[in-house]
Amino acid sequence: MSRTLLAQSFYRLLSSQTGSKLEGKVALITGAASGIGKATATKFINNGAKVVIADIQQQLGQETVEQLGPNATFVTCDVTKESDISNAVNFTISKHNQLDIMYNNAGVPCKTPPSIVDLDLAVFDKVMDINVRGVVAGIKHASRVMIPHRTGSILCTASVTGLMGGLSQHTYSVSKSAVIGIIKSVAAELCKYGIRVNCISPFAIPTQFVMDEMSQIYPGVDDQRLLEIVNNAGVLKGAKCEPNDVANAALYLVSDDAKYVSGHNLVVDGGFSSFKSLGFPAPDEVH
Repeated sequence: MSRTLLAQSFYRLLSSQTGSKLEGKVALITGAASGIGKATATKFINNGAKVVIADIQQQLGQETVEQLGPNATFVTCDVTKESDISNAVNFTISKHNQLDIMYNNAGVPCKTPPSIVDLDLAVFDKVMDINVRGVVAGIKHASRVMIPHRTGSILCTASVTGLMGGLSQHTYSVSKSAVIGIIKSVAAELCKYGIRVNCISPFAIPTQFVMDEMSQIYPGVDDQRLLEIVNNAGVLKGAKCEPNDVANAALYLVSDDAKYVSGHNLVVDGGFSSFKSLGFPAPDEVH
């Protein structure tokens, strides 16, 4: 997407209604220098939280912190390195003396051929390292500081592609279905400590993450046309999936509004994964 469109989108986020649902809370968000992570960091701060942005993109992360103001701080984090995740958690504790919310959001798209026959297992391993192992490591290190306090909320970004086959390349789809399984498995253990574990499965959103992927599928097609293709893929007419929709879902799941919600995958897809129409003609069209 063009920088102008991204800037306009972000401005709408900053000017959105603020609240106090996370007053006094501290959140650590991976992959928060851009896209869904940045939108969620904005939403959390607007609701009273202090947010640590953990991202591999150092310059972009610092720019995001400058935009979000004094309640945001940045720490460099490569989620493929467990030590980086551990350090990010330790940094959060040393700065704020608490960690209430861990949002494992960092992820990468899968740029591989569509057929299983052509699957590059080296690429498969790399994507799993980030999208699955990185999530597990984030949960592990958040848990070690939350368990003694017997409270906390852990959130992960999954995807509608983890619910249904055929929506993306195999590697990405497999990685996101794994995330959905992970939160159920971990929720089963952490419930006895009062720690909630949930995930969000969004539909395709025209963030830079998705637009870069689209530009490879449709080389030479301009940004506006790619934007239309993504937004027209949904089934809920009159609405489109935006980063703020995921941020709103995240705010709900980590706040006290969802105090009895755990092990849940909140699907934000406009109903796309709920049905498949047969496409029969109307009765008056059949003679």
